[in-house]
Amino acid sequence: MRELLASSVLAAGIWALAAPAGAAECGEVSIAEMNWASAGIAAHVDKFILENGYGCTVTLVAGDTMPTFASMNEKAEPDVAPELWINSVRTSLNEAVNDGRLIEGAKILSEGGVEGWWIPKFIADAHPEIRTVQDALKRPDLFPSPEHPPKGAVHNCPPGWNCRISTANLYKALEAEKAGFELIDTVSAAGLDGSIANAFEKKTGWLGYYWAPTAILGKYEMALLSFGVDHDRAEWDACSAVRDCPNPKVNSYPVSDVYTVVTKSFADKAGVAMDYVKTRSWDNATVNKVLAWMDQNQGTNEHAARYFLENFQGTWTQWVSPEVAEKIKGAL
Repeated sequence: MRELLASSVLAAGIWALAAPAGAAECGEVSIAEMNWASAGIAAHVDKFILENGYGCTVTLVAGDTMPTFASMNEKAEPDVAPELWINSVRTSLNEAVNDGRLIEGAKILSEGGVEGWWIPKFIADAHPEIRTVQDALKRPDLFPSPEHPPKGAVHNCPPGWNCRISTANLYKALEAEKAGFELIDTVSAAGLDGSIANAFEKKTGWLGYYWAPTAILGKYEMALLSFGVDHDRAEWDACSAVRDCPNPKVNSYPVSDVYTVVTKSFADKAGVAMDYVKTRSWDNATVNKVLAWMDQNQGTNEHAARYFLENFQGTWTQWVSPEVAEKIKGAL
């Protein structure tokens, strides 16, 4: 019996040494599954990797930007917000980070959240002289209005979206009407997407507002145009994003900073799993492709996360050690 006990103790010690560092202390982890697709997929990617690579026990909880941040800041729960668009909480987040309550992890969207005016890539390739919005406005014939050709069209956002105001102000600042363009107000998100799909089906030009990462940009290749000026935050807040601004100026859309944010309690217990949280980052093109697959296959966030892990191993294996990567591959 003594020999059996000794063997068991020795085996347990060897198992402990062989277990991935950080597994024992990782314990139970709660992750916010935000209510938009890219963040929901990220939450499921984190769940799979933390559970199968680091031995954590993960629970997903419903989340949204403001309530999730407030709960993390005030109650230290959930432990992780994988995709927090921090522009709307920047001041409060800075205070929480300075006070040690919250910690910024990786910039999960390496390019940030991108807004602007886009054209189809096939138009950009055929007309390399078009690189700015001003260049596009010289060619209304390339971006025909669906109802009033030969006028050109600038496609705007649906009612209630902030971008409807900024796009209208920029249309005015650029004197697009004098250039032969009309502003097309779409009635819904589906209508905006449909206008892009229709342009690609007919191989005609399209000019208007869109953002990334999104499924539509994973399905249809678009080129983002420059406004020829840097983003002026003061002008944006005072006029560009303000309804009925009397004298808007040409401005660029802000790039939204998008980070993973974790509580100090998670950082204290996570061990080397925290290295993953500080490293994990993907570009918009990758997210667009995963979102497009999810849309085309009517998949869930969990389905899309598994699709990513199975088909983009060159991306996520850079976020973890080779040993952890093998554990994750074995679990797929």
